[in-house]
Amino acid sequence: MAKAKAEIRSLARVHTAKAIRTLVAIMKQTKAPPATRIAAACALLDRGWGKAAQAVANPEGEELVIRVVR
Repeated sequence: MAKAKAEIRSLARVHTAKAIRTLVAIMKQTKAPPATRIAAACALLDRGWGKAAQAVANPEGEELVIRVVR
């Protein structure tokens, strides 16, 4: 199974440059719906800078602290 995943990943990566150019074109298309342009911009930012960290909170809204003890 891992070999198949690696092969698929490799096949998809061949199209990276074209996919980035497509996202940029969509983002720049002034006639495209704003939500589409925002989605393209977010996809570019996520790939270039990584996804923003998200805080995890409990139901009371307090930030959760996770401690790993070895």
